[in-house]
Amino acid sequence: MQLTKTATKTSLALALALTATLGLGACGAADEGAAASGSSSVSANLETEAATAVATVPAVPGGMTEVALDADFVAALGTLGLTPGVTGGATLTDGTVAFPISGGTVTLYDKTSGYRPWVQGILFHEGSGLSLTAGGTTVQLTDFAVDPGKPARLFGNVAVNGQPAASSAPLFDLNGKNLKAPTMNADGSVELTGTSVNLSPEAAALLNKTFATDALSGGLVVGIATITVETK
Repeated sequence: MQLTKTATKTSLALALALTATLGLGACGAADEGAAASGSSSVSANLETEAATAVATVPAVPGGMTEVALDADFVAALGTLGLTPGVTGGATLTDGTVAFPISGGTVTLYDKTSGYRPWVQGILFHEGSGLSLTAGGTTVQLTDFAVDPGKPARLFGNVAVNGQPAASSAPLFDLNGKNLKAPTMNADGSVELTGTSVNLSPEAAALLNKTFATDALSGGLVVGIATITVETK
């Protein structure tokens, strides 16, 4: 998809959705190799390219991030006696947890220019979150912020029984290698699915300590994300 300074609302929406998928912000080995082997004239132009964004969305209007929880993840929680739940504006229905997108900003550069990262920005999910409860202990993971950098990660606040335990902690690692092509819904929103949401090593260590276990590990697949970005 080619974007220009005169990009239409639809193309900007697609750009937002591409950013939201999180795996597309990082260049792969092929991209890095091409950049490294490029001519000196191309290298000389990178600074100029970096100064000119091809699309900028200063205020993301809204949307929804949904995660279909992986069966093995749910089974692992059950084995540990952990019950998943939601907080704030989040919902949990038929094994899918959903978090409203509350805002954010996105800037894209020409991917072919070699400038990296070519996708920059952040997506906020303030006022909602995920909870895990066992016995008299409840851990709340809230106010998610998605960073499509390299690596792509989801950060959030952590509370244990209502008491703050960590702020802006890296909770989940995100991988978009199996991302499907974007689709446009009847209401004009853009939908993408396929990003894998994995438990971060930091979050695994915190949860293991809190619930007195060693069963959780970084890289555990939590589920597959579907991100819907509103265009108006």
